[in-house]
Amino acid sequence: MKKTKNNTSQKLITLANDARANAYAQYSGYAVGAALLGKSGKIYTGVNVENAVYPLTLCAERVAIFKAVSEGEREFEAIAVVTDNGGSPCGSCRQVLAEFGLDIIVYIANGENNLLEEITVEALLPRSFGVKDFA
Repeated sequence: MKKTKNNTSQKLITLANDARANAYAQYSGYAVGAALLGKSGKIYTGVNVENAVYPLTLCAERVAIFKAVSEGEREFEAIAVVTDNGGSPCGSCRQVLAEFGLDIIVYIANGENNLLEEITVEALLPRSFGVKDFA
C-alpha cells in the first residue's frame, strides 16, 4: 500500500511519537509508541513496557489495543507505530491486531514523525489465524 500522508495519519503518528516518552525500555533502549484510532473516533495510546524477564514484556501496539478493549472499544480504523528507526509490529502484535480486523491500516513511522509505510494488517499477516479457523 502506498504512503498517503493525511491529517489522520499525521495525528496518529504525532501522538504515538509523543507517547514514546513514557516507554519503559530500560533494557533495550528501544522506545516504541502506538496510537490506535477506534471507529468511535477515540484514540488510545500505548508504549512498550519491558521486564527483566523478557517474555513478560508488552509491546506498545498491544498496550494500546488492550487499553481500548478494556474501555469497551472493539472496532478500529488505524494504528500508528513509531520507533526511532521505523520498526514494524512484531508477530504477536500482528496477530492481536488481526483479531480486531484485517482491514486496520497500520502507519509505520520514525522518530522524526516521517511516515515510512502504510499497510493493512492483512498485508502484514497473510493467512492469519482467526475465528474462521474454529469452524
